[in-house]
Amino acid sequence: MPYVNIKITRENATADQKAALIKGVTELLQTVLNKNPATTFVVIDEVAMEDWGIGGLPVDEYRRRQSAAPR
Repeated sequence: MPYVNIKITRENATADQKAALIKGVTELLQTVLNKNPATTFVVIDEVAMEDWGIGGLPVDEYRRRQSAAPR
């Protein structure tokens, strides 16, 4: 009975996008591990941007710095 928890930043993911994630993860577990889709649980948590950090920075500041960095 797999349980998958997907955490994404709250940036207006649509119901269709979330449904695609749930379907895709369920199919992957069935294909790779032969898990029964009927007993596979997928939960999507949306986290506020100010509650998510990367590299010691809030995610929005991290992204600003990444986009300003020379490539």
